[in-house]
Amino acid sequence: MLHQIKPDFRTLLLATSALAFGVSAGGAQAQHAQPANIGGIEEIIVTAQKRAERLQDVPVSVSAMSGDMLEKQRINNADDIVSFVPNLQVTSTVGQGTPIFALRGISMSDYSLNQAGPVATYYDEVYKGNFAILGVAMFDLERVEVLRGPQGTLYGKNTTGGAVNLIARKPGFETEGYLTAGYGNYNRYESTGAVQTGLGDKVAVRMAYSFAHANGWFENLLPGKPNLDAVKEYGLRGSVLLQPSDKFDLTIRASTSLQNPYNYGILAQPGPDGIGAGVYAMFGGHDYFRTGLTDRQLEADYTPRRHNRTYALAATANWHVADGLTVTSVSSWDKGNLFMAEDTDGSPLKVLEIPYYARTRQIAQDLRLTSDFSGRFNFILGGYYNREKVFNSTNFMIYQDVDINGDGVLNYMDCADGLEIGIPACQVKNSFDQTKTSYAVYSDLTFNITDSLTLRGGLRFTHDKGVLANFISQAIGVDNVIVANLIPGSLTDLFATTGEQYKKSNLSGKIGLDYKFANGNMIYASLSRGYRGNSFNAQAFFDPSELSVAKPETLDAVEAGFKTQLLDRRLQLNGAVFWYGYKNQQFIDVDPVTTAQRLVNLDKSRIIGGELELQARPIDTVTISGGVGILNSSIRKGVLQEEDLKGNKLANAPTLSLNGSVDWMAVEAEWGSVNLHADGNYSSSQYFEVFNKDRIKQKAYALFNARASFRTADDKWGLSAWVKNITDKFYYTSRIDVSGFGFDYNHLGNPRTYGLTADVKF
Repeated sequence: MLHQIKPDFRTLLLATSALAFGVSAGGAQAQHAQPANIGGIEEIIVTAQKRAERLQDVPVSVSAMSGDMLEKQRINNADDIVSFVPNLQVTSTVGQGTPIFALRGISMSDYSLNQAGPVATYYDEVYKGNFAILGVAMFDLERVEVLRGPQGTLYGKNTTGGAVNLIARKPGFETEGYLTAGYGNYNRYESTGAVQTGLGDKVAVRMAYSFAHANGWFENLLPGKPNLDAVKEYGLRGSVLLQPSDKFDLTIRASTSLQNPYNYGILAQPGPDGIGAGVYAMFGGHDYFRTGLTDRQLEADYTPRRHNRTYALAATANWHVADGLTVTSVSSWDKGNLFMAEDTDGSPLKVLEIPYYARTRQIAQDLRLTSDFSGRFNFILGGYYNREKVFNSTNFMIYQDVDINGDGVLNYMDCADGLEIGIPACQVKNSFDQTKTSYAVYSDLTFNITDSLTLRGGLRFTHDKGVLANFISQAIGVDNVIVANLIPGSLTDLFATTGEQYKKSNLSGKIGLDYKFANGNMIYASLSRGYRGNSFNAQAFFDPSELSVAKPETLDAVEAGFKTQLLDRRLQLNGAVFWYGYKNQQFIDVDPVTTAQRLVNLDKSRIIGGELELQARPIDTVTISGGVGILNSSIRKGVLQEEDLKGNKLANAPTLSLNGSVDWMAVEAEWGSVNLHADGNYSSSQYFEVFNKDRIKQKAYALFNARASFRTADDKWGLSAWVKNITDKFYYTSRIDVSGFGFDYNHLGNPRTYGLTADVKF
């Protein structure tokens, strides 16, 4: 293995040397520049390191987007974040609004509703691990931050891949607000708004909401059935800021959201024997071939609404206990229910239909002490507790319209006889209770060796405990008569249950150096280890051997980067290169023939790559942003389904990703202003699975969006016209080989959408 790894380190070291030379040279030139003026790049303050800092002062790879930038690029759900972050991808196997992020090739292919991915999502520092509690949150945001790499020494929940932070606007004491309303194609109408005021000089409140409704764009040609991929949702958030003194503040947020649209549609592409894989022909019927349909049409007979209800309560307190010392407490409670049912075969047949259900409750407490001394040494010391309880149920409804025994009746006997011949015309339903508890203590330390050179480090100790209880999988007839207990596999008790559990402790950490030049430009390097805890397999259905506990993931990361502002702050250039050693990646391995699903670990992988992000303001009326991400992933050791995967690429890891945008203040006059915005993003080809099947990979594609807006001179009124996916590009967001049922399973990206939005500020 050493001779294979050495070239990766050599590449990394050469790139790091080049970056260091370029930044130091740029710094030497910039020392003669004039002081920054108002024509420079907008500064973004981030809290990526749990301190309010300029983005350019943070020695980690982080992308940040202000609320104004989110509006211009019309980013109104978490899936859209990928359009501005290099090396960030998303799969939507469980539908839009519940994204599964992949960052620098670190991803999760498990779509089970009991799982939490290696890229964590935080709302106002509250970890939202489970799909059922994510809800509607992309409204009234101050900014979004995306941190790459392990985050264990600073963030409450340890993750291997990174973190996506959504930060809502805090209440202010000024009385103000805004209201937007819009209309678009697919009969989309939407509105967002917020209002805030001070109740005296110590209490401020803010209320915000979001609402959207749109018809489905996936045209369902089956008579009486609705179009799919619709939108019907709202979110409410109330915030209270208590600031009794300059030494203490408390922000309390309460929110709720509801999604209740017709669910996503599945493009099921038939194999040579059609959807059904010849089973219908075997029993005197006809398999299905999607004859005469376009790629955005289907004939789905199973179309229940998606239902996702969330409730959340969080309290964040900051107490300046002494000069240079602050205690921060983040307490939270979350509750969510998620029901989503898909017509997996996308046809009028009942080859495979799957309703998923999860009910989740979570409580969490993050408590930390932060120093802000004037000396050389500072620290963050913290403790974290998280307890998550999930009830999960999934039902594989297989061949519910096939008369296996030919008696002219569809009932439990078709299930029993089908099991005998390997064609289970059954409902195969499992359910279980899962409880996960995590305790952690963490530290982040900085020591200024000189005024320019800083040593950083931190450790984290984590103890995880998981209990899976009341697990049962049953084969049930179409008439709901129970036929067999499949897991635990009792021959005498149809209602027998089983369980699993684990306990695991882990020590991980980070060490790094950063050097800041006299002009403020920076280079940095770090070595870190990330950890993701054990997981239970929610997709165990047919055999007790499928019920397993996946081992924890670990990620060793080496990273080096730079942050620069040049040309009187009119040019900002940030970049990083990295090497990852990835062990025991967890993912669902789907057998395409039997659809048996095992939760497994992939032994070893290697990822090298980098990002380069640019912002430029060549003239005061034009702002240009762009980014490029490069990945080279390779499986070093792993055998699945008796196939050696060595040398294959990881899933959701395209070699090249690009994004860019241009903002032009085209007109500024006494009567108002006109702003033109255009943006786009490109992704090279990628695989959605580790077997690297060319048949179901996503080819390279690019998406383009635009917006034109008018504002009155007093900035009170505005009107904008927007369009997304201008070229109406057809592309996939996830694909799975289920050829055992005669088709490939595909989620699709959104088609072209457009509309008008008006707003008023008060």
